[in-house]
Amino acid sequence: MSGGHGDAGMASGKMAKLKELLQKSENRICADCSAPDPNWASANIGVFICVKCSGVHRSVGTHISKVMSVTLDKWSDDEIDSMVEVGGNSQANAIYEAFLPEGYRKPHPDSAQEERQKFIKSKYELQEFLEPSLRIVSNHPSDAGKQASNSHSASSKSEIGMVEFIGILNVKVIGGTKLAIRDMSSSDPYVVLTLGQQKAQTSVIKGNLNPVWNEELKLSVPQKYGPLKLQVLDHDMVSKDDLMGEAEIDLQPMINAAASFGDPELLGDIQIGRWLKSGDNALTADSAVMVTGGKVKQEVTLKLQHTESGEVTVEMEWMALNI
Repeated sequence: MSGGHGDAGMASGKMAKLKELLQKSENRICADCSAPDPNWASANIGVFICVKCSGVHRSVGTHISKVMSVTLDKWSDDEIDSMVEVGGNSQANAIYEAFLPEGYRKPHPDSAQEERQKFIKSKYELQEFLEPSLRIVSNHPSDAGKQASNSHSASSKSEIGMVEFIGILNVKVIGGTKLAIRDMSSSDPYVVLTLGQQKAQTSVIKGNLNPVWNEELKLSVPQKYGPLKLQVLDHDMVSKDDLMGEAEIDLQPMINAAASFGDPELLGDIQIGRWLKSGDNALTADSAVMVTGGKVKQEVTLKLQHTESGEVTVEMEWMALNI
């Protein structure tokens, strides 16, 4: 009897890991069309997907994508371990979309089924956006993800395709104040961060012009990086989401300061740099680059541009891959 209870507890613990993975910000939108709150997954590829995309995944066959419900299906330990090993949508997309052409429009939540089918088949079955050296002909597409994951851990710099990444940027979206009204008397805001071809977004907060997210989003920073673009959008159920404002964050002050001072774990709690407010940026005040508890951090409050009103505060943490 005790053995049975132990097995049940272990299985419950595994499912808890899967649901914990699902709650990460990057996994709260579909890996293929960015629809919110996906409750389906491809167990062998390692991505969380929405119900519409799950239908397309099923159509390509289980040898390409094994579709399972996070809430309804019974998962094996191996299937859960495979999902955890990949690490979620951001990591998987960094592999399967490494060669996504510039300007390529991925499906969106309201895309027609034909558009989804074309994209998902190209992405997973034909592997058109995958680095050529990782393209495989086996029956296990997840092998490509594992191969790239192993390569990442074996090197201090991560290379996916022709893009070399120099570090990881964790962005905690703290909240917004006095955001613009886009509905009758309020808005349903969410934040989208864009760095190169990468996008990450927060959850939607309904009916709130002073939202508090406190959500962490993770982005890989390439060797040739530009500004981090931030947009606030109003979620709309029947039409295109409305822009509530946008701004850009210059990453150079933080990254350059961190490079100058070296390993932050060897430093005390000190200021190592500063991004100054000017007419050329959206800062509401000067922003200090700090080493706190061995981590490089910078809190930024931005006045949103191209809108009537609104500010957004984020806290960034920089982790170089070459220390």
